[in-house]
Amino acid sequence: MNRDDHTNPARLDLDRDTAVLLVKVGRYPLAHGPVGVVRSLGRAGVAVHAMVEDRLTPTALSRYLTRAFVRPTNGCESTGQLLSAVRGVGRAIGRRCIALPTDDEAAVLLAEHAEELAPYFVLPPVPAGLPRRLANKGAMHAICEEHGIPAPVTVAPGDHDELLKAAWTCGYPLVLKNLEPFTRLSRPVVPNTTIVHDERELLASCPPEGRFSVLAQEYLPPERSEDWITHLCCGPGGEPLAVFTGRKLRSYPPAGGFTTRAVALPNPELAELATGLCRAIGYGGIADLDWRLDLRDGRYKLLDFNPRTGAQFRLFETENGLDVVRALHLSLTGRPVPPGPQLNRFYGVGQLDVLSAAVTVWRERRPLPDLRPRRSTERAWLCGDDLAPAAAMAVRFGGQGTRRVADYVWHGIAGRLTPGGST
Repeated sequence: MNRDDHTNPARLDLDRDTAVLLVKVGRYPLAHGPVGVVRSLGRAGVAVHAMVEDRLTPTALSRYLTRAFVRPTNGCESTGQLLSAVRGVGRAIGRRCIALPTDDEAAVLLAEHAEELAPYFVLPPVPAGLPRRLANKGAMHAICEEHGIPAPVTVAPGDHDELLKAAWTCGYPLVLKNLEPFTRLSRPVVPNTTIVHDERELLASCPPEGRFSVLAQEYLPPERSEDWITHLCCGPGGEPLAVFTGRKLRSYPPAGGFTTRAVALPNPELAELATGLCRAIGYGGIADLDWRLDLRDGRYKLLDFNPRTGAQFRLFETENGLDVVRALHLSLTGRPVPPGPQLNRFYGVGQLDVLSAAVTVWRERRPLPDLRPRRSTERAWLCGDDLAPAAAMAVRFGGQGTRRVADYVWHGIAGRLTPGGST
């Protein structure tokens, strides 16, 4: 269980008169990132409001949430409809507050419509079109090439023939990702980051008559690479206010999903890469960057640049209680952001981490990893001073977890029984 006294956010000079609204687009009621934001700022005495799918989501049940606004969306709404919902919440709050996106689509919406939302919200100083470019996997790769940031071999095919050519260019296994924000919700090509091992699997994932808002990327195998993450908060012009680095140990889905187990590790080289890129493009606000260290050439290669709060941001905190969310609040309310060394600790996402470990053991015939709790672990869900979100998560997750294990087992068996199937 989280130690409730491991930090003292009261030491930070947060403006308790400026509230925060968590803005979301899409349906993901069991996300732990918003719960982390609510706890981080709520413990510091800041009022936090959140847009939620329903009143029984874990976020809505946190004791640190000031008010939940039930505004379900699926990403298929028009821009006008989304803006109307966000403005309506702003009017209901009754005073100008900080708007914090918890997904790429919300980050794009807020940045591109900052002027018309300004009467209701304080927003980070980010160029209007930049979050959309960063959330578009193909455009993000072009930014990497422009600024000399290493990245895996990447192709954004325009049609089926180009997709097959991309497979020859990148080789198998091949990583497939949905290319753009919004379309990944309304018309996804793949359900999430997907690894295909041969042309048969590629054609099954992307049939000739399907859409091609998809990215093909070189696969960097785990035995020859390491997963790293950078979370940072930048001020105007991309000046870093808080920078954290760590290593991803497990994810869900395995080898292609969000972090379920990670450790905070200082990495000056990676921090300099991330801050240099943010300065070069003028990025302001919170960002979550996924990297892979390619052990073949010793270079950190950028996989994703998420222009918003990362789900596992609570892994990272300084000795004086600063995380990226608190850093942004300080910056946007005109207060200094105090420097300090990051804490050395682990992060775990409860049932999903156990599920990730179990699936990896079954599929790859690996030994069972060490799942024992560590005293230094920051837990995404279980927390002694805020138990309701963990209870809600456990109830709602139960059926999903069983189905997910069954899906992985079935796909593994099917792959072995099908002629030409991978092992």
